[in-house]
This record gives sequence, C-alpha cells and structure tokens, in this order.
Amino acid sequence: MARIIGAIATSHTPTIGFAYDRNKGDDPVWAPIFEAFKPIQRWIAEKKPDVLFIIYNDHVTSFFFDHYSAFALGIDDRYAVADEGGGARALPPAKGHAALSHHIGASLMADEFDMSFFQDRALDHGCFSPLSMMCPHEPDWPVEIVPLQVGVLQFPIPSALRCWKLGQSLRRAIESYPEDLKVAIVATGGLSHQVHGERAGFNNTAWDAQFLELIEKDPVKLTQMTIADYARLGGVEGAEVIMWLIMRGALSANIRKVHQTYYLPTMTGLATAIYENEASETLADTDARYLAHVNEQLAGAESLPGTYPFDHARSRKAYRINKFLHRLVEPAHRALFLADPEQAFAQSNLSDEERELIRTRDWRGMIHYGVIFFMLEKLAAVIGLSNLHVYAAMRGQTLDEFMQTRNAPGALYSVAGKEQQSFAWDRPASEDKGHDQKMCHDVARNKTKARA
Repeated sequence: MARIIGAIATSHTPTIGFAYDRNKGDDPVWAPIFEAFKPIQRWIAEKKPDVLFIIYNDHVTSFFFDHYSAFALGIDDRYAVADEGGGARALPPAKGHAALSHHIGASLMADEFDMSFFQDRALDHGCFSPLSMMCPHEPDWPVEIVPLQVGVLQFPIPSALRCWKLGQSLRRAIESYPEDLKVAIVATGGLSHQVHGERAGFNNTAWDAQFLELIEKDPVKLTQMTIADYARLGGVEGAEVIMWLIMRGALSANIRKVHQTYYLPTMTGLATAIYENEASETLADTDARYLAHVNEQLAGAESLPGTYPFDHARSRKAYRINKFLHRLVEPAHRALFLADPEQAFAQSNLSDEERELIRTRDWRGMIHYGVIFFMLEKLAAVIGLSNLHVYAAMRGQTLDEFMQTRNAPGALYSVAGKEQQSFAWDRPASEDKGHDQKMCHDVARNKTKARA
C-alpha cells in the first residue's frame, strides 16, 4: 500500500520563482529564501518520495470564472508550466501519477466531496514557484506529482473545517492505494498578505507565528475560525492558508516538526516547514473495507454486457480523440474537418488508430477505445447522420432493424443546429435499401462534394 512519509508546507509567492530564475542566491535580500529551501531539498533527497501531492491555488491563469470549482484534482500524466503574462518559465513539465490521481478522485467522491477534475491544463506559480526550489529538475523532475487546485479567490470558498475534513479523507485515499508508493503532502500558500484595495501590503507577523504554532500543535482550533477571521488576522488573500489544513488533516494527530523558517521580504510572509508523522501503520483489513467503500457505487457495472462506464482511465486514454470530436462545436474546426479531414487529423496529432476510427465511422470501435457517446453524437450531426444511425451501428444492426425496436419507428433526430439544412437520411425510401452502412462511411465525402 502507499504511505504518507511526511509533509512540506511552503508559501507560493512569485518572488520565490523570481529569485530562482534570476540566480539571486548570493544577494543578501534574496538569500534567506534559498536557505529556507535547502533543508527541504535535503529531506526530499533523503526520503525519496515517489509522489508529491501538491495543494495549491491557481491565480486566474488556467482556471477562470466561467467555471470555478472549490476542489479540482488533476488526473493527467503531464502538467506544463503556465504562461502568466510574460512567457512561461524555463522549467520542464511536471510528470503526473495519473493512476494515483484516479484512485484519490474516486475515494474523495465516495466520501461525498463533490470534486471536479482537470486535464490538459498548465500549472502556475501556485505550484511551480515553490517546486522549482524544492528539488533539482534538469533535465527532468525526480518525482511525480498529483495537483489539487483549491478555489480560494471567488467567494464563497471552502471553510477551514471543510479543508481539514478533505485532508482526513485524502489520508484514507492515499493509504488504500494498492501500489507501494512513498507520498509526501505539499501544502502551499500564504502566510499573511493582502494584495488588493487600500489594505494592500497588510502583514501580521504575530498572527503568522501563531498560525505556525497552531498548525503543528492544535490544528482543530484553526478549523473553528471563519474566513472572515482569517482575513482580519492575515489579509483576504492570506486566508489561502486554509489549504494547509488539507495537508494537516492528512497527517497523524501527533507530528514531529523537523524544519521551519519565516521571512518577510516584501508583500507576503514566507514560511517553509517539514512535518513527519508519528503514527503506526494502518491495518490491512481497514484498507480493504475502505477500498470496498470507494468502489461500492460502480461495483458490478463492469459485468453489464455492452456497457463501458466513462471513468478517469478511459477519459485519460481517449482525451485526444474526445477533444478532437468536441471541437466540432467550433465552426472553423468543423469546416476544416468536412473539407480536409486528413489535415484536421494532423493538426490535432491524432494517432493512426484514432484517425482510422473516425475515417471508417467505427462507432462501436470508438466506444471501445474510450470515446464518450456525446462526442459521437456531435460527429453524427456534422456528417448528417441521425442519433439512431449511431445507436444501430453500436448494436451491430441496420437502421431498419434497430428502428423496429422503437415505439416510433419513423422518428429520426439529431443535435444538428441551423447550419444543417437537410440530412443524409432525407431521401426517397427507394434509395434507402442497403444504404445504412454505406452512409456511415461515405456521407462526409458526399457532403464535401455537394458543397464544392
């Protein structure tokens, strides 16, 4: 089973990344930042964690307010460095441990945390600013990551207590993962600061010291505070330290602090800390019971004939082809696909297998590969097929055979919008005989010729 070997807590201010990128280690103003991370570097080198579970918040870089979630878990196997306005930092992408992410996501959902999940998104300084100081990364990072993005910028945000409870669930999730992994929890953010309004530049070093004492020795007291309490004591943006409670909740009740620093050079109280558990290992039977709890809702679904639940593993495997088909909602991509599908395939870097699945309109094959049905629905609409053609093909039937199983055998429909003036199935009945399967293969070519 996986085990949590300890935790790292660190501020994530962009000054950390700035100091690193500009080699400020010999500058007396910046040198304390470098010194603060040296014990962390040594700890990682000695303990050799396989995975860092990184708790951070995005700074409206990769996550905008068109869809803003409280807890968004990365389930990818690669995380690029985000461009925050002046070009991305010269760091290699971080490697993700997708399988552990998928297990944690299922576990947190089973514990009734309404998670959201992300792929194909870059991580900003909330993650990479401290990470670049924590371990060497040339030519690559020595450890994989699982990122958890916490929405702390648009109110209402999760409470301190909710973060603490998520951390407790996170511990059960990690310790029930069947692979032998060493996992370190990394909490980022804070300490006291406010970066907006007339209170910009606010700091409270006394509160910072008290917070560091409480997170180690009495974290439950921190769960009893409101967000307004955190804002009053540490600034509105400084309230992001509630993310540290996720880390603390994932540790044992008794911990040992092996490192701590604090430095206030300008806008944010910069802190680093290392904590190690003082707890016995979990019992195998409790892990087994928890795994049964995690898998309870989908248990048995895998035995349903012709049924393929769209889980994280399928989503990750088929992400590229699903994204290609999803982009058919974009007029320019749609037009390119109809006019020159091979160029559209090449622009999206589809694999040979993915291209062939779309070329041959292998509806059942796409489902088996991991394409979700609602992408097939979009493809059918673009090429002039009804949803019913797709259903029939997935069942291995002709359209006529499938329609005889419906209450209204003449009802064909599609999600196509106003662009679609006529449909491929709008033809005299005399032309329909034996046409169903051929139409699945040839309709795109016929439409292109008709428009030329």
